[in-house]
Amino acid sequence: MKYNQTNAFFAFKNIQLVCRLIEGKYPNYEAVIPTENPNKLSIERLPFLNSIKRVSLFASQSTYQIRLNISGRELLLSSEDVDFSNEAKERLTCSYDGEDIDIGFNSKFILEMITNIDSEEICIEMSAANRAALIFPVNNQNKEENILMLVMPVMLNQ
Repeated sequence: MKYNQTNAFFAFKNIQLVCRLIEGKYPNYEAVIPTENPNKLSIERLPFLNSIKRVSLFASQSTYQIRLNISGRELLLSSEDVDFSNEAKERLTCSYDGEDIDIGFNSKFILEMITNIDSEEICIEMSAANRAALIFPVNNQNKEENILMLVMPVMLNQ
């Protein structure tokens, strides 16, 4: 391996690889990770995942928006496609600590994240409906792996 100010060079048995290095200062990604998240939702991963899959079938094909209305120990998942007069709603039991919240997400992003978590339970931490949410595995089996997923909410149709 060799490198200079602009490139990195890797040589293997019969392979040579040259990579251009990123110019400029690396962005401060930690600044966008919210630190104050008083609203914490814990839920079984598989039922939540399956519910999102079913509800998202009825979401608008342009936004893939699903709504999570969390109140007490109940999570109401819903979606609608106004153009085709479709809607879906499902209720799940959860463990929730915080103020009641009504928040929307792109179902494709949520599905991608939750599918790639191995734990049986997940935790979603939120501060407000217009702020980024964090998704964590609960009791992650792989202790060497530190997972933190950030998802931005979408503006809900009222």
